[in-house]
Amino acid sequence: MALSDADVQKQIKHMMAFIEQEANEKAEEIDAKAEEEFNIEKGRLVQTQRLKIMEYYEKKEKQIEQQKKIQMSNMMNQARLKVLRARDDLVTDLLNEAKQRLGKVVKDTTRYQVLLDGLVLQGLYQLLEPRMIVCCRKQDFPLVKAAVQKAIPMYKIATNKDVDVQIDQEVYLPEEIAGGVEIYNGDRKIKVSNTLESLWEVEFMHCYDVEVSDI
Repeated sequence: MALSDADVQKQIKHMMAFIEQEANEKAEEIDAKAEEEFNIEKGRLVQTQRLKIMEYYEKKEKQIEQQKKIQMSNMMNQARLKVLRARDDLVTDLLNEAKQRLGKVVKDTTRYQVLLDGLVLQGLYQLLEPRMIVCCRKQDFPLVKAAVQKAIPMYKIATNKDVDVQIDQEVYLPEEIAGGVEIYNGDRKIKVSNTLESLWEVEFMHCYDVEVSDI
């Protein structure tokens, strides 16, 4: 039985509606999938950027912390240098003051003679050489000569050894030093410095080094 035009038109409309519905459903499916993929990619990009931002600020924070440590270290070093400079200035002042006081001791001949007696004998005991040479300031020669004459018999008794002690009359110690003596072995390869400055500086710097090590 042949279909009428109306039936044909009806079937065509029905088919078109079906095709349109299929197309719409397919389009919705594609849109949904595209949106899902978009959201996934967007989330991935957001997470990546978030991690980059966190990494950037973490790096900046570490740099700032490092700069703070460097600045603090520099400040501490500067403060320590100021303390050391102040101590050095104090040492210089004390050394100058001590030299002035030593000068007063040297002017008292009696006290200075006793001091020289001890310095010469101490130097001989430190070297313990069969032949020794004593150097002194030119103006101290008479006092040092007396000190050597006293020291020789005391040295011989204490060590049970003979000793030849000479006073250098060709090369004297500088006149500007406070006083005291330097004692050499026979070939002048070994020296004991018993000048007043050297003795005082050794004692003072020992105390000074102990204090500085505590900074």
